Amino acid sequence: LMPPVGWLNDPNGLCWYKGRYHVFFQYSPFEANGGLKFWGHYSSEDMISWRYEGVPLLPDSIYDCHGVYSGSAIAEKDKLHLFYTGNIKMDGDYDYINNGRQSSTLHVESADGLHFGTKEVAVSCEDYPENYTCHIRDPKVWKEGEEYRMILGGRQKSDQGAVLFYRSEDLKNWKFDSELTTEKAFGYMWECPDLFNVNGRSVFVFSPMELIEDTDGYADRAICMLPEFDEKTCTMKFPENWQLLDCGGDLYAPQTMTDADGNRISIAWLRMPEPVDGIWQGMFCLPRVVDVQNDHIYFRVLPAIRDGFCKKTDSLVSACGECAMIRAELKEGESLEIGGYKIWRQSGKVCADRTDVYPSGAKGWLHAETPQLKEGDLLEIFVDPNMIEIYANNGEYVLSQAVYGLGETFSYKMEKKPEIYLWNE
Repeated sequence: LMPPVGWLNDPNGLCWYKGRYHVFFQYSPFEANGGLKFWGHYSSEDMISWRYEGVPLLPDSIYDCHGVYSGSAIAEKDKLHLFYTGNIKMDGDYDYINNGRQSSTLHVESADGLHFGTKEVAVSCEDYPENYTCHIRDPKVWKEGEEYRMILGGRQKSDQGAVLFYRSEDLKNWKFDSELTTEKAFGYMWECPDLFNVNGRSVFVFSPMELIEDTDGYADRAICMLPEFDEKTCTMKFPENWQLLDCGGDLYAPQTMTDADGNRISIAWLRMPEPVDGIWQGMFCLPRVVDVQNDHIYFRVLPAIRDGFCKKTDSLVSACGECAMIRAELKEGESLEIGGYKIWRQSGKVCADRTDVYPSGAKGWLHAETPQLKEGDLLEIFVDPNMIEIYANNGEYVLSQAVYGLGETFSYKMEKKPEIYLWNE
């Protein structure tokens, strides 16, 4: 998914409602380099064929006049409920961290998933804890037993990232429950928190700002971990280990939903350094099924999408203008090149370089790599004109990157010839 025109960033309000999947998104329709935020909207019956539904939420109230910021959706009692951050930025001499900004959590309902009613304040910025800056945002709401829970990302006045938990019995009246941070700062702000269960394990996904220092790439990264979460007391204990959501460096602000079959699906924003053809900027990765095995979080392409690439071909020349999937058993020292994008195996890692298909001087990770993998693991590589996603060892690690000017050449130095598949219309 990409914007019809203009700018796209965070996925919002992912849900299955009345026989369709709904994906809302942060949207600046008038500026390809970003600007005042609206919510755009796509819907689908199968997460393959999408229909653009327009712009359902505009910055048109006293609570969100400077931006309809990120949030989530919950389908309950035949209605779709959206929760999001309404942004107000005052004129004056402010630092907009500790003063000059108001960010309240807003609530709006729909009976059809397309048209939304009156905006209401669910949690006012005036009711947030005093030890936080003005930066509290990105509500994710879910149901736990007979109660509803909300998690919000925040920035404490000590410049430490944190999350806040709230609970409600009716989706209208919310009560502060608890907060969580780390002893030492782990990024100064935690954006887009998401907490859910897979295979009996709690999975926590969030995006710490400036997690990585001294880099020419993005310092803000999306990560995931398997914490101990007590559902009754709404308390969480961090594990020692965590994973990058994606090794490529571009993916950020992921959000998840449960599909019609009970799978947990993750979609994330791919950051891009400049507009494509001066018209649009920002896109989403392919929908990914989240799985937990042996204390590790796996991300796999939605099976219906993977299985749709079944038209086998001997050449990628015809595919670079559309989409393709490559299956390759990459061994140590072997490599392949896709229109100037290079992939190889070195020291047990899958490595990639996009120097030749990325804007000169643009901010971003030109070289990226996975942690060590077993020898000869199968790679599934999905090629789009502006994005390449590499799934290693059945989703044990994923490496996704934005690309520009992808050529039509395809070459490889491998014992076993890669298999190339186009989408079967």
